[in-house]
Amino acid sequence: MQSCGTPQAAPISRRTAGSWSSPQRPEPGLLRVMTSVDHLPALLLGRRAEVLARNALLTEVLGQDLRPGSSFPRYLFTDRSARERITNWQDFAAAAVGGLRLELGRNPGDRLLTALVDELRAADPQVAGWWDERGVADRTSLVKQIAHPVAGDLRFHIEAVSVPQAPHQRLVIYTVEPGSPTAQVLPMLASWAVQDPATSR
Repeated sequence: MQSCGTPQAAPISRRTAGSWSSPQRPEPGLLRVMTSVDHLPALLLGRRAEVLARNALLTEVLGQDLRPGSSFPRYLFTDRSARERITNWQDFAAAAVGGLRLELGRNPGDRLLTALVDELRAADPQVAGWWDERGVADRTSLVKQIAHPVAGDLRFHIEAVSVPQAPHQRLVIYTVEPGSPTAQVLPMLASWAVQDPATSR
């Protein structure tokens, strides 16, 4: 697991746009780990935070089916349900903007990522403001608070795991404190979830 921190953005990789155009495929090891923690909400993100896989419990918790190939940042910033479901949306969203800035610093030739950032900045003045603050974040541990319409308030610690053989993929796991109200209600949510281990196309 990577350590938390706020490193400065630096173009450490100058790939061309063409080198990022091939379809992304989930790293098999990360996919196996995701399957083994199916009792927790989890998703696998690739370049530009594109969803490569997610489990059914994540869909139940977020109230949104993030299909493989969809953009997590686009959901976070343009889908009204994200702001309604994530009660600490501002903190989480600001960190996400920092993550995008870090990725663009590492891959300045990625035209698709540049287009995504431009789209999000145009769609939401808050995104533009956070971007212009020039903050950079590579935080692998965050707190996400969810207002579930039936289960009530849920609290997760978001942990991101990556492996050397797939540095541009992150397995994001919604962990819980043992014995917490969230931990107690998760089995009920899991029983409601439709088991659909959707992965990348």
